Amino acid sequence: MRIWASHLNRALAAVLASGLGGPAGAVPLEELMEELARPDLPNWRQVEARIRDRWRASGSPAMDLLLTRGRSALEAGDTQAALAHLSALTDHAPDFAEGFNARALAWYRAGYYGPAMADLHRSLTLNPRHFGALSGLAAILEETGQTARALEVFRAARAIHPHDPDLEAAVARLERELSGLPL
Repeated sequence: MRIWASHLNRALAAVLASGLGGPAGAVPLEELMEELARPDLPNWRQVEARIRDRWRASGSPAMDLLLTRGRSALEAGDTQAALAHLSALTDHAPDFAEGFNARALAWYRAGYYGPAMADLHRSLTLNPRHFGALSGLAAILEETGQTARALEVFRAARAIHPHDPDLEAAVARLERELSGLPL
């Protein structure tokens, strides 16, 4: 949960900083993803923010507004309102991975792990390199006692985003736990 919440907090900060505008810059998403994977990337936070900007852009101002309202409701602790906004978003934009990722977090916070995992799987089907969705899936797997699978998914997220200290800490923690060494 901490890792997923950390990713959500970074995404929310980027939303507030950039407003509802479209994708930032003219650099293709593929190039940003390749840049993020570089081991010697001092400005990884900026690259991550640009990737998240792209992921948030549905191509429709109305859908972007639903995403913003859903995330704002989550931030305010109003899970039911978040689910309403984000369900409307996923109903009207079924190919928008970020809508499913955001709704997964709302389901998770409401205590519904099954729908959260279903939405994470849908998000990852649409965007297999969504390190935030991978982190969310790994967090649920860990919380439900599926530690080995959680480690595998955290490692997959870290392979995409090797700079995230939360992912590094999760991998190290689960490797220690599975090796039998004291935490």
